[in-house]
Amino acid sequence: MEGRGGCWLVALPAVDGKEYVYRVYAPRDALLADLFWQAWHCHDESALPRAWDLFDTAVIRHIG
Repeated sequence: MEGRGGCWLVALPAVDGKEYVYRVYAPRDALLADLFWQAWHCHDESALPRAWDLFDTAVIRHIG
């Protein structure tokens, strides 16, 4: 998916008070909710503390 349009950063706050940031490759016109769930599922499958699953708590930025 890397060569298909763009790169996004999705920051997810977690229950440990930290913020975990994920790079998501998706088209420029991707839905923000899809970007959020892609990052959240990646985080959820890791051994890190649980991230909040609230869309409004995420920071999503297109970086190129």
